[in-house]
Amino acid sequence: MTDPVTLDGDGLIGEFDEKRAENAVRELLIAVGEDPDREGLRETPGRVARAYREIFAGLWQQPEDVLTTTFDLGHDEMVLVKDIEVFSTCEHHLVPFRGVAHVGYIPATSGKITGLSKLARLVDVYARRPQVQERLTTQIADSLMEILEPRGVIVVVECEHMCMSMRGIRKPGAKTITSAVRGQLRDAATRNEAMSLIMAH
Repeated sequence: MTDPVTLDGDGLIGEFDEKRAENAVRELLIAVGEDPDREGLRETPGRVARAYREIFAGLWQQPEDVLTTTFDLGHDEMVLVKDIEVFSTCEHHLVPFRGVAHVGYIPATSGKITGLSKLARLVDVYARRPQVQERLTTQIADSLMEILEPRGVIVVVECEHMCMSMRGIRKPGAKTITSAVRGQLRDAATRNEAMSLIMAH
């Protein structure tokens, strides 16, 4: 199979090399002192390879793929989708981090909006990659600004990182919060309005 090729540092083109991933998992099991041929582990390399194909599916997607549908409805007030589930993988330790993303934007004066589900799909495009939360947050915001050309964007991501919960400092329950604000949402009053909506339950 073709090895993935880096494209502008933003994604990959090419095919997922399932056999190579399978062999790598087998080698890892040997490296930690396990027997990959024993009952219970015999099929594990293949299972993990297939799981990684799904977990890292965002590597072979671009944001334009999910923000293709827009509507000119003349709506010029803030649109906000809260509590979008985030499942991602820390690129430093290859263990999960999970939480929620809140994504809002003020449409362009033309009133062009996208479907609400598309915002959740955009989060997935960037979350389903080896990632760091800070970059995930800015990528979502920058893609919305570039593709929808809204007057403003706000993205807030809250996650628990297993690399802090199950190893190292071992502080389960600790949350990391990151934000990215663009355009008119940099204005203090507008940003405060967005944050009050995000914090409301």
